[in-house]
Amino acid sequence: MNCSQQRLALYPAVATIVFTLLTSLTALTAWGHDWPEFRGPTGQGLSPAKNVPVRWSATENVVWKITIPGAGWSSPVLANNRLYLTTAKSGEGAKSLELSAMCLDAQDGKLLWSTVIFNPEDGSSLHRKNGYASPTPLVRDGRLFVHFGHFGSACLDLAGTVKWRQSSLDYPSVHGNGGSPVLAGDRLIFSCDGLTNPVVVALNRHTGEVEWKTPRHNESVPKKFAFSTPLVITHAGRSELISPGAGGTYAYDPATGRPLWHVSTGAGFSVVPRPVFAHGLLFVNTDYDFPKLFAIRPGGEGDVTDTHLAWQTGRGAPSTPSALVVDAELYFVSDAGIATCADAKTGQVHWNERLGGGFSASPVFADGRIYFQNEEGIGYALKAGKKFELLAKNELGERTLASYAVDDGTLFIRSAEHLFRIGKK
Repeated sequence: MNCSQQRLALYPAVATIVFTLLTSLTALTAWGHDWPEFRGPTGQGLSPAKNVPVRWSATENVVWKITIPGAGWSSPVLANNRLYLTTAKSGEGAKSLELSAMCLDAQDGKLLWSTVIFNPEDGSSLHRKNGYASPTPLVRDGRLFVHFGHFGSACLDLAGTVKWRQSSLDYPSVHGNGGSPVLAGDRLIFSCDGLTNPVVVALNRHTGEVEWKTPRHNESVPKKFAFSTPLVITHAGRSELISPGAGGTYAYDPATGRPLWHVSTGAGFSVVPRPVFAHGLLFVNTDYDFPKLFAIRPGGEGDVTDTHLAWQTGRGAPSTPSALVVDAELYFVSDAGIATCADAKTGQVHWNERLGGGFSASPVFADGRIYFQNEEGIGYALKAGKKFELLAKNELGERTLASYAVDDGTLFIRSAEHLFRIGKK
């Protein structure tokens, strides 16, 4: 027995601790970086992953490709080496749907389970860029939360067993579902911005019961529907739920639903992008038909339109993709494919470049690069910075509207029919 073995023999508790730490570190390395909700761990499209692929195609650097049954534009989420998606397909009845959650092994794409959550009748009109399974799921503390807009929400354990369903919040949806849910403490929060009487709702994450339901104060806005995903921020020591909707950007107390402040954006409607918060500013979008991007200082009470708007632009503003802030720069891409890099604090434009094609997916940042993806299945990798530098243009050859999930050495990309794991084989 050498000296090291003698020491471990004398201190078995130390040996146990060392073994446990090594096991934990190995597990963390294997799991990499989780991507547990829409736009990743911060909800803002930022990943700490390394060695993320720069080049791929329908055949190059495809680790695996699997067929996803049904249809849906929910983005994949990743937790503990498991991928979670939602999908919609025709059920047994002539006018019924099967709205399902599914789990796959991230290493090989093997389907681990699929659970039908709701069986509604198919009666909603859909926008050409939408579907019945567009909201992205969320994983937290051993639970999977799925949301299907006006059809309902549910919580499952990570083995696929439904813990609760909530379907009492039916509202007149326009163009299908859209915004994803967010967790704030023990509350699962989402917007119900339909044709009439739009509200923001919080459910108890443990039971699914309604904790609060706050009406939007946009009575004068003619078109009231919207599809944005909220963002929870902390500003001046106060937690604020930022939830864009028709006619404005609104802040609420996530614990009670009490309205805090709002910035009016006129008659803007069908707002889709998720807010971004950086450098003390919120970056939000205001309208689908005539989009503008606003930089707003959070905080205050009531209508702060005249005092809290830092800057705005309509040039190249997106209707659908969310924005991205990396260091001092703000990146965004219009639905028509114009990419922009601007100073986040002032709005001064560093570059505008046409990428080409239509865009719906939100960009991500990883490993020093900005990734954009268009609707025709072309992914663009750019070097982050004030100078435009295109590193690669990558064609999958399939329609793609969902946003990426990111892990070390990996991109997960959902297309109209498949889920791809992109990386080195």
